[in-house]
Amino acid sequence: MDILHRSTGEVLLHVEADTLEGCELNGAKLRGANLAGAKLSRANLNNSDLRDADLRGADLTGAVLTESCLNNVKATGAQFTKADMVNSKFIAAELTGADFSSARLRYAQFTGANLSMANLSSADLSMADLRANLTDCKLCRSDLRGADLSNANLVGADLQDANLTGAKMIAAKMARANLRGATNPDGKRSATAAPGSSAHKPRPWWQFWT
Repeated sequence: MDILHRSTGEVLLHVEADTLEGCELNGAKLRGANLAGAKLSRANLNNSDLRDADLRGADLTGAVLTESCLNNVKATGAQFTKADMVNSKFIAAELTGADFSSARLRYAQFTGANLSMANLSSADLSMADLRANLTDCKLCRSDLRGADLSNANLVGADLQDANLTGAKMIAAKMARANLRGATNPDGKRSATAAPGSSAHKPRPWWQFWT
């Protein structure tokens, strides 16, 4: 099986297998690869170069991408469920609607990425750089301890029961965000109601960080 460059058609890697699922691709040089719709579940892509690759609709469920570079990747609708991506880079990546639920993303970098409508529920995002577009993103039950959300766009995001202890949230946009049950940056639990409630309430804790 050949993995081709998405623009030139050049063979970037030849794999002696009929499927990429569970393949050992450690350290693979796949910059600009055409992997749209690829089945890469449980594949080992540790320390790989996937910059500028096309991963739209790809399935990387349970894959290992620790310390891999996915800057400028196009991964709209891709599946990263339960993937191990500790210390990986997604700078300026297009990740609209991608599924990162229960993924390990500690120290991951998403600076300038588009994660609108992405699912990051129950993900480990501790110490991650999330200065990104997170509009209508699902972050419920996620671990955001020490994460950098400065200037992030969290409009309409679901942060119910998320742990934001020690997170940086200066100038983050939080309109319509659901913070019910979330642990705020000072370690206290939030009682902020879900969006749509008409009852008058005190100023939410996150507004003191903007």
